[in-house]
Amino acid sequence: MDNVFRGMFGYLFLITAVRLVGRRLGTQLTPFDTVVIFFLGGTVLGPVLGDELSTTSAMAAAAGIAMMYVMVGWLKQVSKRCAKLFDGTPLPLLEAGSWRTEALTKLRLDHQDVMAAARAKGLSTLEQIDYAILERNGFISVVQFNKK
Repeated sequence: MDNVFRGMFGYLFLITAVRLVGRRLGTQLTPFDTVVIFFLGGTVLGPVLGDELSTTSAMAAAAGIAMMYVMVGWLKQVSKRCAKLFDGTPLPLLEAGSWRTEALTKLRLDHQDVMAAARAKGLSTLEQIDYAILERNGFISVVQFNKK
């Protein structure tokens, strides 16, 4: 029964921590956000399952992680250099019908990855695409070619 109560307490603690840190849409998580989510969960997991780590020390570690998350978020707001360091920058994959092969190779992406994102927007041919960018959150944005 003790595990049930520790699980409930861990759940409430994590919900409170996430609410205090702030929220983003699930589809807009940066790599940094994803690491924090897994790290918080892993920190609280041991005491919830009854390992030798005390609940108090796990909650303190999770609170420290949450504080670091808030601090890094603040640093990203006040410094463009920190924002670039933590979240990266958008990378062009296709511009004006020309593939950026260096970027694709470096990111281990294929032309078909970009075309899959294009098809999701209803674009089926390369001629319909003006440019494609790998966003900081890992999604590929595709902009339709606009005939003027």
